[in-house]
Amino acid sequence: MTPDASLTWLLGGVMILYVGVMFAVSYAAQRRVTDVEDYVVAGRRLSLPLATATLLATWFGAGTLLTATDEVRERGVEAATLDPVGAGICLLLVGLFFARPLWELRLTTLPDLFRLRFSRRAEVLASALMIPPYLGWIAAQFTALAGMLELFFGLPLPWGVALVGAVGLGYTLMGGMWAVTLTDAIQMALVIAGLLVMGWVALDALAPAEGPGAGWARLLAETPAPRLTWIPVESLPRLIGWVGVLCAGALGNIPSQDVMQRVFSARSAEVARWACLIAGGLYLTLGAVPVVLGLAASLLAPAGQEVATLPLLAHLLLHPALAVIFVLTLMSAVLSTIDSAILAPATVLAQNILRYTPASRLGALPLNRVAVAGVAVASLGTAYLGEDAYSLLESGYELGMVSLMAPLALGLWLKRRDEVAILASMLSGTAVWTLHQALGLESFAGVEAVELPVGLLCTAVSFAAYPLAAALNGLRGRAPSP
Repeated sequence: MTPDASLTWLLGGVMILYVGVMFAVSYAAQRRVTDVEDYVVAGRRLSLPLATATLLATWFGAGTLLTATDEVRERGVEAATLDPVGAGICLLLVGLFFARPLWELRLTTLPDLFRLRFSRRAEVLASALMIPPYLGWIAAQFTALAGMLELFFGLPLPWGVALVGAVGLGYTLMGGMWAVTLTDAIQMALVIAGLLVMGWVALDALAPAEGPGAGWARLLAETPAPRLTWIPVESLPRLIGWVGVLCAGALGNIPSQDVMQRVFSARSAEVARWACLIAGGLYLTLGAVPVVLGLAASLLAPAGQEVATLPLLAHLLLHPALAVIFVLTLMSAVLSTIDSAILAPATVLAQNILRYTPASRLGALPLNRVAVAGVAVASLGTAYLGEDAYSLLESGYELGMVSLMAPLALGLWLKRRDEVAILASMLSGTAVWTLHQALGLESFAGVEAVELPVGLLCTAVSFAAYPLAAALNGLRGRAPSP
């Protein structure tokens, strides 16, 4: 697809205007930032609408709108297991089981829990395990949006990645969580409107004379049955792999700072809980639209088109002016994910690692801004490695699950706590999973008879390591943590 020159100029002008508005909003948000709590958790003052919007915008980016849609177009609805299905379930689980008890602890970052319940060493280790997966997640967003810039403007991918990183860094740096929240609210309004319009137009295009209802019927009738199968029950190995992907999406982001930062930013525990539940429901509902569009593209798009699915459909089905607005919608979604994803690990880096170093002399607020810049630069480096976006997303989810899912649950609900045991829990799941990845083992410990997903079994190792290490620690006569 070669964009028309007039469309390119129109899109470029609208994008510049849009980015200018986002920076203006961030500059205004900066006036609300008087201390580190304002910068990191918006002063714990987010209302239910703002908390819901920023939770939804955190993930509704390249993973759902671009990468998952392309995967659905290629492989069918099974490709939606990780995102949006797994990610939406994750938000629901946080709302049901984690939001209230964690909010009531008045934390700033998730690793604060490990300092309060165990020790500073547990806090630092949890932080060190939490930050790396974000680099791949942010890199996936950089790469996806840079790919759109290459498509519409011919901007080389490396330059596009650098430009996207600079824009995301700029307005995150100014206003912190307040800037992220306010820009997220604007961006999600655009995303929801754009998706609904695009979904309606695509279904109408499937049956132009009869309308969207007939288009839906044609979509179901002409899409091969295997492509409409979400759960691959016909093959045990595929089913096992599917379970592993679903669990990575549903559990992997529970012990993550980006979700919990919004929980901590809510004005009350009840607001935090309901924001997660509403955002999870909206995520699953809105996430169904890109899935439908991915299936529709198989029928509407010419054979051999390798262009990203949603920009291609916009080009084929929308008036040029509407296509500009829809492409801007896609860019809004990705940018809303980028700013959230940069702020989360930067907060952990500043609050839970750098504060114990000589860098703390900068002061809490400048230290957080330095960390934001550092995370953005590290993510750029990750993007330049050229890893496939979907692989970056999936490995990031799974690493979070195997390293911190068990420690989070144990730290939150156990009454008798042991520092050595929680350190063993964090390290054991991570080490076993990393070894499997390094050796390329597709079954646990290389034993073909063990058919459960490697990620789930590594998480089980993490759970099992805690009581084992606690028992050994007791035999050595060491007291548990106070």
